[in-house]
Formats: sequence, C-alpha cells, structure tokens
Amino acid sequence: MSKVIDRFLRYVSYDTKSDESSTSVPSTAGQMVLAKALAKELEDIGLSDVSLDENGYIMATLPSNIEKQVPKIGFIAHMDTSPDMSGKDVNPRIIEDYDGKDIVLNSDLNIVMKVKDFPELKNYVNKDLIVTDGTTLLGADNKAGIAEVVTAVEYLIDNPHIPHGTIKVGFTPDEEIGRGANHFDVEKFNADFAYTVDGGPLGELEYENFNAATAKIHIQGRNVHPGTAKDKMINSILVASELNDLLPVNERPEYTQGYEGFYHLISFNGSVEVTEFAYIIRDHSMEKFNFKKDTLQKAVDFINYKYGDIVSLDIIDSYYNMREKIEPVMHIIDIAKRAMEELEIAPLIKPIRGGTDGARLSYMGLPCPNLFTGGLNFHGKFEYIPTFAMEKSVETILKIIELVQD
Repeated sequence: MSKVIDRFLRYVSYDTKSDESSTSVPSTAGQMVLAKALAKELEDIGLSDVSLDENGYIMATLPSNIEKQVPKIGFIAHMDTSPDMSGKDVNPRIIEDYDGKDIVLNSDLNIVMKVKDFPELKNYVNKDLIVTDGTTLLGADNKAGIAEVVTAVEYLIDNPHIPHGTIKVGFTPDEEIGRGANHFDVEKFNADFAYTVDGGPLGELEYENFNAATAKIHIQGRNVHPGTAKDKMINSILVASELNDLLPVNERPEYTQGYEGFYHLISFNGSVEVTEFAYIIRDHSMEKFNFKKDTLQKAVDFINYKYGDIVSLDIIDSYYNMREKIEPVMHIIDIAKRAMEELEIAPLIKPIRGGTDGARLSYMGLPCPNLFTGGLNFHGKFEYIPTFAMEKSVETILKIIELVQD
C-alpha cells in the first residue's frame, strides 16, 4: 500500500492548476505534462488500449481474466487542481502518528491548522497525515483519486490469479472549472457504469449533487463629475450592491448546509461607469433551482425598471443533479455500500454540495456516482489527507470489482 502514497507524492509535484479564463483544452499546459506521464505509467504497468487525446483525456483498459460476462466498470479521476490556490511547488509533509494537537504548517509564516477551526482532526489521532507547508494547496483533489485508481489496477495486474471483469480507467482535465466532461468520449470509454474517485473523507458515497448555473451581470452606469452629479449620475457599483441586496441573505453559502441551495457572489469588478459581477447558483431540487434563477431575473427586471435598462443578465446552466440518472440503477450504489461495509468502513451517503465529472457523465449515458478519496479541506492551504484513508480507497475499489462478479 505504500505505492499509493508514493504515487500521490509524485503526482502533486506537477502544477496542474486549471484556468477558467483560458480557452485552450486543457486550460493549462501543466495538465498535459502530467497526462503524458500518466499515460506512460499506465502502459508501463501493463494496461491495454492506453490513449491520450489532444484534449488531455486519458483512457485505458484492464481486460477481463474471467469467462463469465460481468459489467464493465470504469473508475475516473481528474488531473487538474483548483484555481482557488496555487498548486505550484507543492511541498507535502507526512506527520506520523498525529497527536491530536494544532499542526504548525509553516513556522516562518505562522500558518497553523488549529483543532478548534478543524475539529475533525480529532478523528485522525494516531494516524499518519499528509499536509501542506501552508503556501499551496495539497492536490488531493484529485491526485489522490488518480493514485488510488492506478494502484488498484496495478494490484490486479501484479496478482493475475485474482478474478475480475473488464476495468476501464479514465483521467480528465479541467474538472475544477466545470469542463471535465466536455470532450469525454463515453462511447469510446465503453463502460456499463463508472465511479468518480473524487470525494472527501473516508466512507463518502455520493449520488446526488447540485443543479448548477453561472450568472454573469453587466451594469452600465453613468459617470459625471460628482460636483454636478445631481439627477445625472448612476453609480453602477451602488446599483450592483442594491441588486445583491434583493437576494435572500440566508441563501448564501455561509448560511446553508445539506440540501439547502444558495446564491454565491464569486467575482466583482466595478467602477462608477461599469460594474461586472458573477454568481454561481446551486440547489439539489430542480424546482428550487429554477426558482432561484427566476428570482435573480426578477431582481434584474426591477433594477432595470427603476433605472432604465442598464443591467444585462446571462445565466448558463452548468450541470444537473445526477440522482435522476442514478436512481434507475441503484444497484451500483448498493455495490459500493456493500464494499465499504465488508471492509468495515461506515458508508457516508450524502448529497454533494458541489459537482463532479460524474454528474455530467451520468446525463451523457454513463451512470457515475462518486467515491471517497480520503482528503479534507480541499482547495486551500489547510488541505490534508490521512494515508490510511487512501489505502482504504484502494481496497474499496478492489472490493467493488470483486462484488460486481456476484
């Protein structure tokens, strides 16, 4: 099992931060650098039909070694890391036999991961943790998933006496910016169903996610000299603030949990003359999702009525709740749940307060729920992952492959 740790530590050395402003595919060159290394690694360990296309998508096959016809299973992970924080020059450190106290990530910069801020640390006393040096994210989202998938299939290759059906492996770029499924060839992948290995703490099993949209707003103000501004000036910054105040305060991310959706203001760039800002809109319920979009439209309509058509709104749907596509094939959830239970892992079945490649892939004809990687505090400098949870992820993948044959 040390292989999964070694792989992970090697993968995080690649800078694969994605870039929403980029129009290239993948959005950053570093992702293709890792993709080429991964494709070679998959060939070296003995997988078949290894391919890397011009868009950075990797696919490979471990052929069945049994005569019995069983479903072809896929395991998918993404290569990019979040744009929220740098993934360059990641300097991971393994804390052995964690003592349950605050963790000094960087003494020079006084960056400390405090138990009072992250009480779940208490769950990992006496475990080994991989942490950052406080200047970058770690990259467990989703390089841990890649390491776990590769280690699982290598184990089957190295132990040919273990029976298994056909296993498909897929690695994608740009998941963090919502483009991970854009160029995924479901027909070429040729799996009956798949799992993304992109979840969080030990035991997570997810088949519900947000319905998601992005809303971009442009406000055209009117700038005149403030000394002569009476009845002339329209300050677009203040109009933007007024529009934002029309949305329900209690439906912001910092006030929601579970199945509660939100409006999240993610960017704001303004002057008196012009202000542009953007929201992401999320809800598990399609009815409430549509209501949120309609509420924002009505707020814009009100502002335009008041000031005279100075606001434009562009809402683009990003992905939808995969539950609709998973419910007809709930046996794939039952298999994953049983796999965890047989490994004495308590399944943590809950809705994703976000999205994965699997959400869109499910609507593209490949049912694709999400499995845990073991990582916590994704997208920031306090990201960490317990090594035993990575090992349990590998075991879960192998157990799923075993149970599919039943």
